[in-house]
Amino acid sequence: MPESSAAVPAPHSTPSDATVVYNEKLWPNFWIWLVSAGLSGAGILVFAPISMTAGLTAVVVLFAIITVLLVLSTPAITVTGSTLRVGRATIERRFVGAVSEFRGKEATAERGTRLNGLAFLCIRGWIDPVVRVEITDPSDRTPYWLTSTRHPDELLAALNS
Repeated sequence: MPESSAAVPAPHSTPSDATVVYNEKLWPNFWIWLVSAGLSGAGILVFAPISMTAGLTAVVVLFAIITVLLVLSTPAITVTGSTLRVGRATIERRFVGAVSEFRGKEATAERGTRLNGLAFLCIRGWIDPVVRVEITDPSDRTPYWLTSTRHPDELLAALNS
């Protein structure tokens, strides 16, 4: 019988380049939850003629479905010593170039008229400020990443450290 190849337990210390420097979840705003409640409330209009119990059940089920979809689709921004992760995209920090923040009309222009069609986007309409991260990887055609963030100053500080 062959010897087992049991996995060697990982050390409890975290390497310095895996330490999280910045972490943010782009959760929906309060008004998104209100809209979700209103949309799910429309279920009562469909099922109340059958029975009020069916209508109330439809409201609860619809709100649960919308809640699960909103939670599962909430992206995170994570900066470690060696990587930047925005949503499902990850890049090594050595390929991160200039980083700049935009608010108000400037943020609207970055998301609209100044937007490059090859840019990677992680935009949430309920978050105004955006951060633009230049990509210096010569093998990557993506010129920059543009992401919404509630704390652009903190993200800039983390990426420039």
